[in-house]
Formats: sequence, structure tokens, C-alpha cells
Amino acid sequence: MDERIIATNIKRIRTARNITLQELADRTGLTKGYLSKVERSEKAPPYSTLSKIAGALGFETTDILKEEIGLPQDQPLFFAKKADGKIIRESRHYVGYDYEILASGKPGKNMEPFIIYAPDEFTSMFQHEGEEFIYVLEGRMEFRYGEETIFMEAGDHAYFDSCTPHAGRSIGEQRAKLMVVIYFYKRNRQ
Repeated sequence: MDERIIATNIKRIRTARNITLQELADRTGLTKGYLSKVERSEKAPPYSTLSKIAGALGFETTDILKEEIGLPQDQPLFFAKKADGKIIRESRHYVGYDYEILASGKPGKNMEPFIIYAPDEFTSMFQHEGEEFIYVLEGRMEFRYGEETIFMEAGDHAYFDSCTPHAGRSIGEQRAKLMVVIYFYKRNRQ
């Protein structure tokens, strides 16, 4: 397999979906520099890494290996079955967090919806551009936003500017299950 085909397909998909290298790094747990090298065909990723990149882009690994790859056109409605979702286990970037990317096949999104399972301990504070919405589906959690601490349970929700450092952890015996939607207002539209 020609590395240039893989590199070209990764970059083509990423740019068609308006995903920055940093966003792809955040989704995969890989560094922005490493992904840049992959796209410039300086470093061939192993299959496991390629699989991680493909999943973050909403593609199958085998599709990225193809010489001719078709990109889905933007569509006003995107639908996915529950069975289509995959739980992504914690990465070094999201230590303790397991998450499921929702609407992963929808190109040109301005929002990133997830189902997240919060860790039992605080791992690190997150801070990024945009706005975020958290809705507790199951369990209870302690949520830190800047200097403020809020205790949340099923049905509670928060909407906030995600430029302020924030993090959450499960409390009690059940791991907190959250629906999270991140809105990137600086993202370029197609």
C-alpha cells in the first residue's frame, strides 16, 4: 500500500469535514505534530493508529486504504441506529473517560455530541474554544467549573463557556453517564 494514498485520504477526509489537526488530535489522543507527519506522508501509521484516526473521522479503516474514496455529501438529516455507536475507551488525552461519538458520519458538523462515562477521580481540567452542554443521564457527578463546584444527578444539566477550565467525576457506586454537546463557534462551514 502506498503511504501517499493513506496520507492523502486522511487529509482529504479531515478537511472535507472541517476538522482541524488539533481536533483530530483531541479525538484520537495522538499529537497534532504526529498527525501532521502522517498527512505529509513522513510517517506511516501502524494499523491500530490508522484505525483510531479512521474512527475519529467517521470512516472504516479499510476505506482509508482505498485508492478511490468517496466522501459523503452534506445532508440535511443524519440518522444512526443505536447499534452503530461504538464506545471509545479512555486515551492518554481523556484519562478515565470512556465516550461514544454521536453522529460521527455527519460531515460539516458545528456541534460534537457525545455520550461520556465520567471517571471516578478528577484527571485533568479541560479548556477549549466554544460552548458546552452537559446532561446527566444516569448516576451522579461532581462538576468543577473554574473555582465553582456543582453536584449533579440524573436530569440535571449545565450549559457553559468551555474556555473556562472544567472537569467532572462520578460519585457514588454507579458511573455517571452524560450526554455532552460541544459547539465550536469558530469552525468554518463548508
